Amino acid sequence: MTSTPHAARPPIALRTVRLVVLLGIALSAFNLRTAVTSLTPLLDLLGVQFGFGSTTAGVLGMVPTAAFALFGVTTPMLARRIGIERTALLAMLLATAGLALRSCAGGVGLLMAGSIVALAGMGIGNVVLPPLVKRYFPDRVGAVSTLYITVLQLGTMLPALLAVPLAEAAGWRVALGAWTLTALAAALPWIGLLAMARRRGSGVRVDGPSTAIADAPPGGVRGRAWRSPVAWGMAMMFGTTSLITYAMFTWLPTLLSEAGASPAFGGTMVALFSALGLVGALGMPALAVRVRNPFAIVLLCACCHVAAFSGLLLAPMAAPVLWVVLLGLGPSTFPLALTLINLRTRTPAGSAALSGFMQGVGYTLSCIGPLLFGVLHGATGGWRWPFAMLYGFVAVLLVGGWLACKPRALEDSW
Repeated sequence: MTSTPHAARPPIALRTVRLVVLLGIALSAFNLRTAVTSLTPLLDLLGVQFGFGSTTAGVLGMVPTAAFALFGVTTPMLARRIGIERTALLAMLLATAGLALRSCAGGVGLLMAGSIVALAGMGIGNVVLPPLVKRYFPDRVGAVSTLYITVLQLGTMLPALLAVPLAEAAGWRVALGAWTLTALAAALPWIGLLAMARRRGSGVRVDGPSTAIADAPPGGVRGRAWRSPVAWGMAMMFGTTSLITYAMFTWLPTLLSEAGASPAFGGTMVALFSALGLVGALGMPALAVRVRNPFAIVLLCACCHVAAFSGLLLAPMAAPVLWVVLLGLGPSTFPLALTLINLRTRTPAGSAALSGFMQGVGYTLSCIGPLLFGVLHGATGGWRWPFAMLYGFVAVLLVGGWLACKPRALEDSW
């Protein structure tokens, strides 16, 4: 039956659409690290349960950055094919399925398979959130970036804090599976948005296979980001930040323990290091949108890194809290990079391409951080060469920041 103007439903208000998308972005951001930080505190317990040792635990520890790197590269192609909204829904459905599968594991194989599926969804979500901000909130990039990066940090901290208490109270399956519910909740706003778009006369349009990522320049975006110094600068800044962060997450407790601290103190310092990520998440996006060239921020973060490394190397127990505070402030270049994705692009197409390239290359680089740090420590029996490596990567961070922070757009050089 042909609908008449009187029978057509009235258009849905833009404010309602933006509210649904904002909810989807926030809930999705919360679920971008739950598969990582809900598992690592339970590796010893699971090792006893399934009979695996440090090698398998190390592989499980490297899967997240490998998955984030792989899907950083492939997600822009997927988004061009099915649209960014459908890609966001797919990300959360994969996360839900993987987390559920992992909680039902009866052996290492299923545990690994569930982790890979969940991390595939989270890797896709990493890339697709910035272009969603660009498309639906071009006038609120700073505020919405602050929201989702802060929620991402909370979603990193809470599973780590709750993993052991949940496992002790209800078992490891509940501790791993509880986050399935939050991932499923994050899929609901995207389902609602797509349902609104299917209503005739609703006034809501989402990208489809032929129009995926609207406003793309002639010729599309395939194979272009790697030509731009903006993209390489962003990848270098993001990658070295992630490399340093993962290396310190892995080795800080061991370093402090060898210096004479108790294991409990080392755990407290790791928690402090993680919590300080909220400082950058809350302040960096708002600051970045107000500064034409934020390289001074990168320089300040690099100084925090150098001071922290020097303190931990030369006198780790002289002022360990100060060293860890400085260490926790250094990775503020992480929220800066996520915010610059939208400040250094003009279109959602550019944002998706830059996000995918930055995270694909960046997470590939970060994979070597904990491994190389450990190899150098094992080969030399000390910490000088591992920290020399980190000093070198701070120099790479500065070069990347110089290229990324110049006020220019990706589309001008890709």
